[in-house]
Amino acid sequence: MAVPKKKTSRSRRGSRRAHQALSPVQTVTCSNCSEPKRPHRVCLSCGSYNEKQVVEVDL
Repeated sequence: MAVPKKKTSRSRRGSRRAHQALSPVQTVTCSNCSEPKRPHRVCLSCGSYNEKQVVEVDL
C-alpha cells in the first residue's frame, strides 16, 4: 500500500487546490423584459431568446 513518506505542507496543498475555486454566476439583462438571465439561454421570465419568442411562459 502506498503511504507518503513526508507530510504535505500547507503551501504545496494550497498550490494544488489553486484552480478549484468556484466562480460567481454570470448574468446579463434580457433585451425583451430587462430581467437578469444566464448568457446564451432562454429567459425564464418571458421565454425569449435573441429577441424572438421561443417558449410560451405561463404567468
